[in-house]
Amino acid sequence: MTILIVRLGALGDIVHAVPAVAALGRALPGAAIDWVVEARHREVIGLVRGLRRRLTIDTARPRTLWRSVRELRAGRYDVAIDLQGLLKSAVIARLSGARRVVGFDRSALREPAAALFYGERHHTDDRQHIIRKNLSLVSAVAPVDDRIEFSHDVPPATIAPDGAYALLNPGAAWPNKRWPPERFGAVAEWLLAQYGLRSLVLWGPGERALAGAVVAASAGAAEAAPETRIGDVLALARGAALVISGDTGPLHLAASMGAPLVGLYGPTSPARNGPWEPDDLVVSRFDRCRCHYRRRCTQASACVDSIAVEDVRRAAAERLARAGVPRR
Repeated sequence: MTILIVRLGALGDIVHAVPAVAALGRALPGAAIDWVVEARHREVIGLVRGLRRRLTIDTARPRTLWRSVRELRAGRYDVAIDLQGLLKSAVIARLSGARRVVGFDRSALREPAAALFYGERHHTDDRQHIIRKNLSLVSAVAPVDDRIEFSHDVPPATIAPDGAYALLNPGAAWPNKRWPPERFGAVAEWLLAQYGLRSLVLWGPGERALAGAVVAASAGAAEAAPETRIGDVLALARGAALVISGDTGPLHLAASMGAPLVGLYGPTSPARNGPWEPDDLVVSRFDRCRCHYRRRCTQASACVDSIAVEDVRRAAAERLARAGVPRR
């Protein structure tokens, strides 16, 4: 069997799709599985094991699309599975030429019109965690089990912090997912004083100044990480005593490595997008947020801003206790 996975982005959502791909590989060990993503996310699926081909498409450059479609059609797929549920991903799944095109039913789609391009629509509970939702969809193709497994390779670490450390990630593509940097700095100061943990501050494109603001507010307890690639984030997360982040790609990469987490949530649901390990903790304002799943807040202040430093310290203390990290 030849299978095409369509999950174009974003980074965290791609991470959440990996267990579904791993489950397909376990259920159909002889299957050839390909994955198509937006070109800017090629690096992350480059680390996923069990894929025959890793394909890219650049939906922002229409002139290149037909070439990409020809490459997809060369796969001669038995089935294309759209794990994204947008019009563009549904169209790509249909244009792949697969004999079967499988997607969610309208009730579970961000863009319900996408259902028009599926030959098979699978009903699933959209309130469950996105990993479970993805596993439910691929169960329409193969008898998958419900194990959450991340079948990706971690390259050797190129960054080696000295001693025990925490990872702080203040950035996010959505402005209303960002907790204020001075509060991250205050938490870093507390982690050093109470646990002897120095903090390494992650940053992505355009976020160097944000990381610098965290460092400046930390009283010397934090330092900015050097420029990191996806593999570096995975390697750092694997060795971290604690990771604190909003709902964004690095948090989910860290979760895939089993790092102890505290997630900070505003406009997105931690039940659907949060950590899935029982010991991990979230500090959430989703229940009071009026801008659910919007990139920018329409209120005077983003709901994530109402999370106090003490809220995060309390959650961090509990998560470190569960991980067996003692106070000084």
